[in-house]
Amino acid sequence: MLKLKRLLQGVGRAQSALADSLGISEAAVAQLLNHSLWPRSLNSTELQGRIRVFLVESGANDTDIASAFEEVDLPCANTTVPALKEEPSGEDEPMLLPKQTLLPPTRKAFGLFRDPFDDLSCAQDMWTSPDIRYVREAMYQTARHGGFLAVEGESGAGKSTLRRDLVNRLAEKNDPVIIIEPYVLASEDNESRGKALKSTHIAESMMAAVAPLAKPKSSPEARFAQLHKALKESHAAGYRHCLLIEEAHSLPISTLKHLKRILELEVGFTKLVSIIIIGQPELGVKLSSRNADVREVAQRCERIQLPPVEGARLEEFLKFRFERAGKALGEVIDASGIKAVATRLSQSTRQAGRDETISYLYPLAIGNLVIAAMNLAANLGAPLVTAEFVMGV
Repeated sequence: MLKLKRLLQGVGRAQSALADSLGISEAAVAQLLNHSLWPRSLNSTELQGRIRVFLVESGANDTDIASAFEEVDLPCANTTVPALKEEPSGEDEPMLLPKQTLLPPTRKAFGLFRDPFDDLSCAQDMWTSPDIRYVREAMYQTARHGGFLAVEGESGAGKSTLRRDLVNRLAEKNDPVIIIEPYVLASEDNESRGKALKSTHIAESMMAAVAPLAKPKSSPEARFAQLHKALKESHAAGYRHCLLIEEAHSLPISTLKHLKRILELEVGFTKLVSIIIIGQPELGVKLSSRNADVREVAQRCERIQLPPVEGARLEEFLKFRFERAGKALGEVIDASGIKAVATRLSQSTRQAGRDETISYLYPLAIGNLVIAAMNLAANLGAPLVTAEFVMGV
């Protein structure tokens, strides 16, 4: 077994997170950690370098990283060494629930005709905290006035909602900004896992948005020159251009490097394109200043993390959601239930030698937990969701 396994546990990172960062299967990571079997299809030296970047980003110290690939024996059954805690299967965080649906009997029991956590139907359904307002305004100012912004957040943190809000806000204000969104369906950073989004695809999307009637040139050089000319003409007509890419953690390193060249398209002192990329925390690993391949990109990119809902604002968030659905919060869940939600979606861990509490109070996780507790309460005939029901799902 490699020391790397204990090191991952020490910094509070799951094996599946390492697998996602490396672009390999969880089974391959398990074979590496438990049996020191390196994937034959990858260069082990390069893979070690990528693992070191992951560990640095996770808060591991240099001494532990230096010995991460040394082998250690598993403790015998009759020794006093505590057994290693087994890696949970399935989701990284066992307390997180899959998508929950508000059942018809639950709707009837609580008098709800609309799921309070369902997709938003308008901008007024969007709950904002000071953190969310900052990210929202940063995205708008970048789209309106230029820049290079990376928004990072966990799954369910509200990244897609902010993207939709930006597009809607620009349209409502009638701002002269052309939003360019390349299709990222099935996009992966590894050709063996899916189709990579390359700079040529991005250029085609930009050309289609700025000059849809123009016939693309045959050679790559001519196409990029054609795009530059079209952007200049569009700018002269009073438009600005914003390249908006979601699921950016799936972009190959080569494409991230090419974004710098797109950002450098200009006329005089004016940049012709602003760039906003949105992705999960793996995007931050790729944009690390320690990653020599993307150092020039990282130096020009402002990075913002979308944090979880603060525990003190959980009641405010729930109250807003249920009021938008036409229901008072106190008629659905009591104070003990709200406190239990915060407890369930928090996890104590140890990172870099310090005890810390990791919060998973993201809108999607909160919604799934509350809906599951409501379904359970309605099934048992209880009029309110209490801590017992929250902890029981």
